[in-house]
Amino acid sequence: MTPAHQFVIEADGGSRGNPGPAGYGAVVIDPVTGETLAEAAEYIGVATNNVAEYKGLIAGLRAAKALVPDASEGPDAPDGGGVRVHVRMDSKLVVEQMSGRWKIKHPDMKPLAAEAARILPASAVTYEWIPRERNKHADRLANEAMDAGKRGRQWEPSASTAALNRPAAAAAATPQTGWGAPDLGAPATFVLLRHGETALTPEKRFSGSGGTDPELSATGREQAAHAAEAFAARGTVQEIVSSPLRRCRETAGAVAARLGLEVRIEDGLRETDFGAWEGLTFGEVKERYGADLDAWLASAKAAPTGGGESFAEVARRVAAARDRLVTRYAGRTVLVVTHVTPIKTLVRLALGAPPESLFRMELSAASVSTVAYYADGNASVRLLNDTSHLR
Repeated sequence: MTPAHQFVIEADGGSRGNPGPAGYGAVVIDPVTGETLAEAAEYIGVATNNVAEYKGLIAGLRAAKALVPDASEGPDAPDGGGVRVHVRMDSKLVVEQMSGRWKIKHPDMKPLAAEAARILPASAVTYEWIPRERNKHADRLANEAMDAGKRGRQWEPSASTAALNRPAAAAAATPQTGWGAPDLGAPATFVLLRHGETALTPEKRFSGSGGTDPELSATGREQAAHAAEAFAARGTVQEIVSSPLRRCRETAGAVAARLGLEVRIEDGLRETDFGAWEGLTFGEVKERYGADLDAWLASAKAAPTGGGESFAEVARRVAAARDRLVTRYAGRTVLVVTHVTPIKTLVRLALGAPPESLFRMELSAASVSTVAYYADGNASVRLLNDTSHLR
C-alpha cells in the first residue's frame, strides 16, 4: 500500500443577507509544518450561508486532490485514493451532515453534499467542527471573495492577505499567556545549542548532511568548552540530545563530559542536505546554479541542486523529531545540540511564522536559543541566538 498524502482543509462560506451576495474560502494546510499548500476563494452571487459553506468544502477537497494528481477518484478508490484529509469547519450543519450524523433534508444541500462526497472516498475524509475564531484564514478568504464580488470582480490570490490571519501551524487553539493562562505543569524545554565553529563556518560555506561532515576547529572546541561551563553553572540541563553529525556530537560531548550526562543521538536533527552546494559559498552557488538558487530562495518546496532537501522536507523531519522528544522528555529540560536550519525551523514552527522567516534569523556558532512545549500543544520561544556565554 502506498503511503497516503495527508492534508488539513479549513473551509468557510458567507452570505451578506442570507440569502444575499455570497462567497466561500478554503485553504489546504500541511498538518506537520502548518504550511499553506493551496488557497481557493470565489464570489458565487446570491446564495445562502449554507450553500456558500458547502461550496467552500467542495473547493477545499478539490484543491487537496489536485495536489496529488494521480489520486484515484470516487468512494470506492483503493487506499483512499492516495489522499487523507481532515476537514475543519465552523459550520455545524456541514460537519454533521457530511459525517453522516444528520440527515440532509434541504433540496439545495443534497446535490452539494453528493458532489463533495464524490471527490474523495468517504474513508479518506474526516470532519471536525471548530469555533469561528479558529477558522480565520478561510473566513478571511470568503470575505475577500465577497468584497471582490461587490466591485464586480473575482478573487485573486495575489491580492489576498488571508494567510497572515491564520494561527500558528495547523494546530490548536490560540495559546493563553500571562495571568489568564491555565497551569499546564512544567513544559518540555528545549535548550537549542548550535554546534561550535568548523573550518567552513567563518567562510560561510554550505555545510549540511550531504557529504561534508567537518570536525570542530580549535575555535569551535573552545566555544563548546565555554558552553559546557555555562550549562554547569546554571544546573538546569537534565538530558542531552544531538544531531548525528560530527560537529554536533563533539559539541554535545564536551557539555556531557562536564555535566556527567550521556548523549542520545536523534537522526531527525541533522542539517539540511544541500546537494551539489555542499562546501560552496553563497556566491559560488549563485555563479554556478543561479536559477536553482533563486527558486530555493523563493519557495520552501524548492530543493538545492543535485538531490538536496527542500526546507519543507526538513521541516517535516524536524517536526517529527520534535514530537518524539517532547513526548519522551515531558516536563524536563533538554539540551538539543543541532544546526542552523533545524534550530530556525523549531523557532519558526513555535511562532507559526512563514517559511521565509528562516532567512530573517541570525544564529551564531555555539549560540543558545530556547523553546518550551506545553501539554496543550502550544509552544513559547524564550530565547534566540544568545552568545553571552562566549564572551
